[in-house]
Amino acid sequence: MTLRQERSSVSRRLAYVVISVVFANYLGNAFFYVLQVSATLPRIAASLACLLSIGFLQLRVFSRPGSDLRSGKAYLALGALAGLVYIPMYFFPAAWPGMPGFLAGSALLVLPSRVRWLAFGLVTLSNGVIQSFFVPTLPLVGQVYYVISATVAGLVVYGLSRLPSLVRQLEAVRSELAELAVSQERLRFARDLHDLLGFSLSAITLKVELARKLIGEHTDRAMRELAEILGIAREALTDVRAVASSYRELSLADEIESARSVLTAAGVRATIETAHAELSPRSKTVLATVLREGVTNLLRHSEATRCEITIAGTGGQVSIDIVNDGAPAQVNTDRGSGLTNLANRATAIGGSLLAHAGADGTYRLHAEVPADSAPDRPEDDDRPVGPAIPTTFVRVLLTSVVIGYLLTTTTLVLNEFARIGGTGIVLTAVGVIGTVALVLGVVSRPSVRMSLATRCAVLAGMAAFVYVPQLTYGDPYLGLTGFLAGSAALVLPPRVGWPAFIAVVISQGVIFGVNGHSVVEMAYGVMAATNHGLVIYALSRLRSMVTELHEAREELATAAVTQERFRFARDLHDLLGYSLSAITLKSELTHRLATLDPDRARQELTEVLEISRQALADVRSVALSYRELSFDEETQSAQALLSAADIEVTVKIDACDQLPTEVKVTLATVLREGVTNLLRHSKAEHCEIVLSSSQHLVTMDIVNDGIPSTERRSRDGSGIGNLTTRVRALGGDLHAGLTPEHTYRLRAEIPLPLN
Repeated sequence: MTLRQERSSVSRRLAYVVISVVFANYLGNAFFYVLQVSATLPRIAASLACLLSIGFLQLRVFSRPGSDLRSGKAYLALGALAGLVYIPMYFFPAAWPGMPGFLAGSALLVLPSRVRWLAFGLVTLSNGVIQSFFVPTLPLVGQVYYVISATVAGLVVYGLSRLPSLVRQLEAVRSELAELAVSQERLRFARDLHDLLGFSLSAITLKVELARKLIGEHTDRAMRELAEILGIAREALTDVRAVASSYRELSLADEIESARSVLTAAGVRATIETAHAELSPRSKTVLATVLREGVTNLLRHSEATRCEITIAGTGGQVSIDIVNDGAPAQVNTDRGSGLTNLANRATAIGGSLLAHAGADGTYRLHAEVPADSAPDRPEDDDRPVGPAIPTTFVRVLLTSVVIGYLLTTTTLVLNEFARIGGTGIVLTAVGVIGTVALVLGVVSRPSVRMSLATRCAVLAGMAAFVYVPQLTYGDPYLGLTGFLAGSAALVLPPRVGWPAFIAVVISQGVIFGVNGHSVVEMAYGVMAATNHGLVIYALSRLRSMVTELHEAREELATAAVTQERFRFARDLHDLLGYSLSAITLKSELTHRLATLDPDRARQELTEVLEISRQALADVRSVALSYRELSFDEETQSAQALLSAADIEVTVKIDACDQLPTEVKVTLATVLREGVTNLLRHSKAEHCEIVLSSSQHLVTMDIVNDGIPSTERRSRDGSGIGNLTTRVRALGGDLHAGLTPEHTYRLRAEIPLPLN
């Protein structure tokens, strides 16, 4: 399990545990007061049944993640909860003032937004009104106390009930962000494939067509075209590696010469003028990309006879203009087109791009970029930031609850004014405010990092704020002991923090007992300290964990993008690497045959043309999704390619129509890579391809007698590693190495699923 998963799991478990304990303390406190004032068994049983019903509704309906809180069942449960809160008040007025908090919090969860806060306010106000009805002598401060306590309890119930679903919601948002990051990475790859490889393959196609016409009549020029085809094919192989790894920095000078060569080969009269200031690498790359795309579009979409390319600029701006006399019927600026990609590139560095057809039948592509672009920001960082709602919610909730506890304690302190006087009020106010300030300003903030000595100092200061007023005036209600307990659990190591939490809670019970309070009040003191401590601990930890989970979306998205990048690199290697290797091999063969056997040379060029067109299709398929290869087509292609390389090939293939699709695709990929490696790295004269299948296993062997010179080298990053990953994903295995017969074997074994 990863650290991210552990955080997620701990967050959910912590939410459930804290909800259960805090709610149980609220209910247990009420039950203790029932025992104190209602000793008869029927009354005790009735109160216990009501309290357990409140707990059941709260945990199983209102606080349960995934519950439909807008359903009729939820409204019925809310009505039942209202009855369980208000009806028992007539029989247990002294024990029930803590229960309206459940109804107030649940109303926030269930009711529509236009009435939920109104209902919340009415419920909390009703608590003070009802208590003044049962205790006519209750002072105003007492009424305020009951209203504030119900408000705080309602916020605690609402917040803790929402937290599990918020953690789950955040996890879902992180998954969506990862998917979006992968989609954006796919668009980046698609753009780079279009900009880089699309140009190269289009140029190869154009030059192959030209060379095929020239062979036999203008052999010398045909040989020059073949040499350029080889150069472009090798450069395209470099582009494959560059696109698969990262953003490629293009050479503007090289692109200018390439554009001149391609346009001349296409019979387009080219005029190129350059006079510009020194460019930053990124600006230079953008201009080179614009030049590539402009020339590519000219060759694909127009019938131009002349083209003028001007790169000029002084000072801070440099522009490129590509003007030709073959304006297309319409300018395609749909999303995903090369022009849109170029506009995005230019805009990203503070530039601009325009394309338009003139009235005189010309077509102009104009781009302008700053000579010294701002430092490149990785495109991976363009991922949108997810909503901070859970983080904000926890922060606001924690602050509200802490302030609510402060106000509740303040009402208790003011009620003791006659006994402790003005000095006592000031001392207690300093203690309560100091405690709250330390909790909100230091203890509960995830960003605050403290040494152990600083933590101990903070706790010592908080202990003074908590205990001095209580011990000075002999009144356990004059401090926020639970805040000290929760803070100890937060800032100290767990093996020390939790024993300290328990010790502080017990100390509150001891202070109640030493000052002559009853057992029920001692129990209340322990429960109140436990509740306050757990709420502070839980909301602070959940704030920290939600923040960590929120930040972990970047980690998750980065991992997802990295995985997608590996997939693209693998597919580029398996698909385009094969095609470009085949183009290179056949072009070399044609180069040798051009003067010896023109007819055979033209035939080979026809196959190169077909491979080039297929490679263009592969560019699109790799950019969009995984390409499903045909094993039969790959077998025929391998035979033709090996024969063209003068390698004697023997193929023995069992019927494979019944094999699962993913198995056939993987075998086709293995065959492609095996043949590609054979052609690249060995001098084989014989090759045998054997596919055999049984009920439970399919095996493919590619054996040749040309031991590769790279056998002793590391396989890191090689196609064999990619194939191993593919085969093992299906539960199989792949082996490559020498055989006792001094041949080289590539074997793939894939288990077949049981029918």
